[in-house]
Amino acid sequence: MNDMSDARARIEHLPLIGGALCLDFANTTGWRPDPRGAEYVHDYEDLIAWAEHGGALEPGEARKLLRAAKAEPEHAQAVHRRAIALREAVYRVFSGAASGRGAAAADVDLINRSIGDAYQHLRLAPRDGAFAWEWHDAEGALELPLWRVAQSAASLLISPDLRRVRECSGENCDWLFVDESKNHSRRWCDMTTCGNRAKARRNYARRRQAVDRPREKRP
Repeated sequence: MNDMSDARARIEHLPLIGGALCLDFANTTGWRPDPRGAEYVHDYEDLIAWAEHGGALEPGEARKLLRAAKAEPEHAQAVHRRAIALREAVYRVFSGAASGRGAAAADVDLINRSIGDAYQHLRLAPRDGAFAWEWHDAEGALELPLWRVAQSAASLLISPDLRRVRECSGENCDWLFVDESKNHSRRWCDMTTCGNRAKARRNYARRRQAVDRPREKRP
């Protein structure tokens, strides 16, 4: 495994623009059609670094999981592979929802299995005169980040906010986000990156069109 500080340095500047934990996890890679596309979760340490960065783990939980992973490296590698499979299924399901394509049964099945694993470790507990979900028998479980992503995906899939899930319109960008703009017209994952690039391309196209337009001859 790599040094945790290296993993954190790679992850800590990754934007969290999804509006939901599961979408931020889907956004830990990009340019999916290109095999050279960006990848931020190369191993289990990267997974833990992202989970802490994204709010899926408290710092103390992250430290415990890293110690457990060092004691069970093969198990940690298997969990990392499962995490990537879950991430891609989450991406495809929400991308399909954003575009109206629908979801493949295999992807829904994979998410359902992850949800089933997660809910085995959830219990209702009294809290402040009401009830809340509480994790049970999950301390030190290497799969904990996956369970929390699955829980987020389940919540979003049955929420009215599913209709607001969008896929970035930027060229070659496939990041997902919940559109919380007032008129539900947000097109870019981030206006300062994809939005500005699109604006620059439009300006360039207009300038080229003006240059290439034939000039009228004077009499």
